[in-house]
Amino acid sequence: MVKVLVKKLFSDVELPSYKTSGASGMDLMAFIKSPIILKPKTSNLIPTGLSIAFPKDYEIQIRPRSGLAAKSNIGVLNSPGTIDSDYRGEIKVIVYNHGDKNFVINNRDRIAQMILTPVIKMELEEKVTLPETVRGEGGFGSTGKWILGLVKVKLSVTPGRLYLKI
Repeated sequence: MVKVLVKKLFSDVELPSYKTSGASGMDLMAFIKSPIILKPKTSNLIPTGLSIAFPKDYEIQIRPRSGLAAKSNIGVLNSPGTIDSDYRGEIKVIVYNHGDKNFVINNRDRIAQMILTPVIKMELEEKVTLPETVRGEGGFGSTGKWILGLVKVKLSVTPGRLYLKI
């Protein structure tokens, strides 16, 4: 277990906790003075009243709560949000209403979850060309599709069979 230091910015803020022994994330709660009405297709930056410190080889990811998403169409806009190890300000969550109805956020409502994850730093090496792959520059739904001459083909495979759809 990794130690994370937490600072309550107000004495009546409740600390997050794991709700079960198998939980990956701790629920974050809104810390607001009055209810916030989140209109359809809008977002709002919701404070939690907490700031944290943790080791430099980690990040904290802010993720949506599945119950809010399934029942009320509420999510975290930049999901997952990242809290860097050198940030010491208040944790705030960009909550988005994907639905068609107003959604009310009250003080101490659970609005998101935070998960501590390791970070592996990368070292960039500039090159003029990169190694070739079958996929090449295809992206955004391109896997399983190739161009043969001027004909677009979708490839699908089942055990013992190969299908081409033109």
